[in-house]
Amino acid sequence: MFQPQISFAFSPYTALYDLIVPKDNMLRQINELVDFSFVYDEWKANYCLDNGRNAIDPLRMFKYLLLKAIFEVSDVDLVERSRYDMSFKYFLQMAPEEPVMDPSSLTKFRKIRLKDLNLLDLLIGKTVELAIAQGILKSTAKNTVDTLEAEIDYCQKLIEATETKLGIAQLPKITEPLNMLKETVEDDVEQLRISQDQDARVGHKSADSSFFGYKTHIAMTEERIITAAIVTTGEKNDGKQLQALIEKSKATGMEITTVIGDTAYSEKDNLAYSKENEIELISRLHPQISQGMRKKKDEFEFNKDAGMYVCKAGHMAIRKARQGTKGKGKNQTDTYYFDVELCKRCPFKVGCYKEGSKTKTYSVSIKSGEHAEQMAFQESEYFKVKAKERYKIEAKNSELKHRHGYDVASSSGLLGMQIQGAMAIFAVNLKRIMKLAD
Repeated sequence: MFQPQISFAFSPYTALYDLIVPKDNMLRQINELVDFSFVYDEWKANYCLDNGRNAIDPLRMFKYLLLKAIFEVSDVDLVERSRYDMSFKYFLQMAPEEPVMDPSSLTKFRKIRLKDLNLLDLLIGKTVELAIAQGILKSTAKNTVDTLEAEIDYCQKLIEATETKLGIAQLPKITEPLNMLKETVEDDVEQLRISQDQDARVGHKSADSSFFGYKTHIAMTEERIITAAIVTTGEKNDGKQLQALIEKSKATGMEITTVIGDTAYSEKDNLAYSKENEIELISRLHPQISQGMRKKKDEFEFNKDAGMYVCKAGHMAIRKARQGTKGKGKNQTDTYYFDVELCKRCPFKVGCYKEGSKTKTYSVSIKSGEHAEQMAFQESEYFKVKAKERYKIEAKNSELKHRHGYDVASSSGLLGMQIQGAMAIFAVNLKRIMKLAD
C-alpha cells in the first residue's frame, strides 16, 4: 500500500533547496503551478492497497515520466541525474540525501500501472483546466520502410560497435544517446517477442516518401494550448480524426466556433458536421477530397499529401486516371491503380484482389458543385486571414519533435506511443501556460 507524499520527507538538509534551486527554475515553477494530487485518484485502481510491500509513490513515478518528456533522456540517465541534480530532487519531493530507485521500476510503472488509463485525454484535460483557471484561454478557434526486425538488428550492431571502441562510450555526448537507444531496442525486442503483429503501420507524407510508425493528430487553441490529441497508426487519414478532436476539446470545457486546418479536413462529412454544429471550417478544398459516392470507404483512405488513396494494408496507389466528361452537371470518376505484385502477397487480399487479375483499381466518383458553398467561403478575406494562423500547429509539432523527442517512438506498441504522447503534450502545455501567465 502506498501513502501519499504530498510534502517532503523530514530532513535536516531540506533548507538547501532554497539556496540551490532558484525561484525562476522551471521545475520549481511547475511544482508551484500544478496540483498533482489528481495522480492518486487516477492511479488508485491500479494498486493493491492491502497486500504486499509498499509501492513507490505513484506521484513520484509520474513526475519521473514528466522529467523524461521534458529533458529527453533514458530511464538510466534520468534516475542517475536525480541522484545529484538538486532541481530534480526538489521536483520529485526527495530529501537531499535520499537514495534513488532502480531504473527498471520506471519500465514496470509504464507497463503495469498505466495500461488501463486514458492518459492522453486525462493529462490534456488537466492542462486545459489549468489554462482556463489562469485566464489564458480566450480564443474559440482550433488549429487543428523496412521491417522492424531489420531496424533492431542494425541498432544492436551499432550499440555493439560503439561500446567496443575504447573510450567512446564513456563520453557524455555518447553515453546518454547510447542508453536511450539501448532502452528503445529492449522495448522493441520485447514487443516482437510478445507478438509479431506490430501496431505500427506504413504512412505516407508524399507520393515518394513514407515512414513506419504512428501519427498524432492534435487540436490546439490560438494561444497554442493543445486541447485534444489522438494517436493512430501511420496509415490513418488526418481528416477522419477532426470530429473526434472537436468533441474531445469540447469535453475539456472549450467553446469552439472556428476550426483551422489543412486540406485533409475539408472532407464532405466534416463540412456537414461543421455546418450542423455552427462551426466555421477554415480548410481549403482539395480536388480529390470531393468524393461524392464511393465504395468501401472503410478500406481505402485518401492521403492528401501524396494525392493518392491508400488501402488498409498501407499500400499506396501508384497512378491515377480521370474518366468522364468535364463540365457543369457532369460526373467524372478518378480511377486509382495499385501495384498488383503487392496485392498478390497482401494478407487482406481475400475479397479485395481477384486471383489472377492483372490490375487492381479503386474508383471515386466526383460530383461537380458538391462543395460550392465552401469554395465561395475560402475565397473570402475572412477565410484568408484566419488561414494564416495554421502555422502555429506546425510550430507546435516541431517543438514536440525536436525539444521533447517526439519524432521517434521511445517504445513499441500503440499504448507506448500514447503514453509518450501524453507526457510530451502535458510538458509542452505546462511550459506554454507558465510563459503566458508570466
